[in-house]
Amino acid sequence: MEASSAPAPEWHSEECFMGIDEAGRGPVLGPMVYGCAYCPISRMEALSDRSFADSKTLKEEKRDSLFQEIAEDLFIGTAVDVLDARTISAQMLHSQRESLNVLANNATFRLIEGVLALGVKLREVYVDTVGEASRHEARLADRFPGIKFFVCPKADSLYPIVSAASIVAKVTRDRLVRDFEIAEKVEASRQTGSGYPGDPDTKLWLQQHLDPVFGFPSIVRFSWSTAAKILETSAVPVQWECDEELGGSQGQQVLAFGNKPTRADTSSGVGRHAFFRAHKLQRVANF
Repeated sequence: MEASSAPAPEWHSEECFMGIDEAGRGPVLGPMVYGCAYCPISRMEALSDRSFADSKTLKEEKRDSLFQEIAEDLFIGTAVDVLDARTISAQMLHSQRESLNVLANNATFRLIEGVLALGVKLREVYVDTVGEASRHEARLADRFPGIKFFVCPKADSLYPIVSAASIVAKVTRDRLVRDFEIAEKVEASRQTGSGYPGDPDTKLWLQQHLDPVFGFPSIVRFSWSTAAKILETSAVPVQWECDEELGGSQGQQVLAFGNKPTRADTSSGVGRHAFFRAHKLQRVANF
């Protein structure tokens, strides 16, 4: 969780309420950002008079203006939890896979725990739904007894404190995507489109930035089907043979991406280095 390092204001000791929302759940590019906003319950009515709204309904200029307004408000605290594309891919493709809902739940837990660690006296938390609202609400209530939770769809449109959290999450994500630097030190166009899987410009960017061996830059979520299909059709075949101990009771498992070579290709040496073809060397299954 990223939060302000400034000294805790006096209002932290008052009863407070919090809103939590996310940005970037669906895109194949960039991070998923969970954001929160919190303030004294005594200011709930005053908050309702502000022009906060679901960030998705606001133009970028208005979001940026409200983000600055939130940052300068002495009675509103904010924090974000950023799940980058590499983390999302690693968790969702792990042998012990974690779904996006689990990752989202854990981000919500970290935000609440982080704010409580600052000494904030949280009494109410409003959350935009993740999966089934009643189950998520029960899970939160069990983990944080003493806090009343309100989990529902469209919370970012119903509760100004969640609207503020939505703005924090959205602006943070937009700036991270705008300012991203490719860790792999390759030249990359910033004409990524919206970043959503169905966007033709995003699909074109993925095709243009595919390394046939190493796949995509780290801003891409490999676990998304859009990326996986491009790997399957355009990448060099790569296989990893896992030890039986790692593969479980089903014996040896093979993980792969790229077009799978046929038995005929394997036998003839098609696609193999010229050295192996010239010396008529073939792969064998058993010695």
